[in-house]
Amino acid sequence: MYKTMTSRENKKGKVIIIVAPSGAGKTTIANKLLNDIDNVKFSTSATTRSPREGEQDGREYFFLSDEEFDRRVERGEFLEWEAYGENRYGTLRSEVDKLVESGYFPLLDIEVKGALNVKKMYGPGSVAIFIKPPSLEELKRRLRNRKSETEQEVQIRLKEAQKELQYADEFDHVVINDDLDKAYSQVKQIVTNFIR
Repeated sequence: MYKTMTSRENKKGKVIIIVAPSGAGKTTIANKLLNDIDNVKFSTSATTRSPREGEQDGREYFFLSDEEFDRRVERGEFLEWEAYGENRYGTLRSEVDKLVESGYFPLLDIEVKGALNVKKMYGPGSVAIFIKPPSLEELKRRLRNRKSETEQEVQIRLKEAQKELQYADEFDHVVINDDLDKAYSQVKQIVTNFIR
């Protein structure tokens, strides 16, 4: 496998946004992009949750107290943020801008409304890709096969997916993941064309 490379000399990067309902294959596709395209870098998010074993501050996440998170929200430091249960997660504008200024292409893996807001902020300096499952039935099958959620959690994720799917047409590209290799090939082509 070769890595696609682009020159960073005197060139600013652009923002790559990937969105998908849980179970649609977004994480797998994002990881393949990071592995295959040299100048695509994951943008480290901030969270109020505690680090898990082996996680380091600034690598997996910036681990912030609730108070520090609040201060950063008040100062407008987040491009977007979202609460999941008792924890909050957010994309720091400084992290994304630092990568862009260095000629890298930050990859954002964020939720739908946050993605559309980021798209507005960066305009033509960003591309937003929505990964769709072939159907809700298939999504349900994938979520159940993961065996990482209870049936109640699967139902919550399916309800959330129905809401998210309503926004798909607002994205620059929609890729249906009915075959992972084919879907990845399409996403890689979109990203490669965008960063040239």
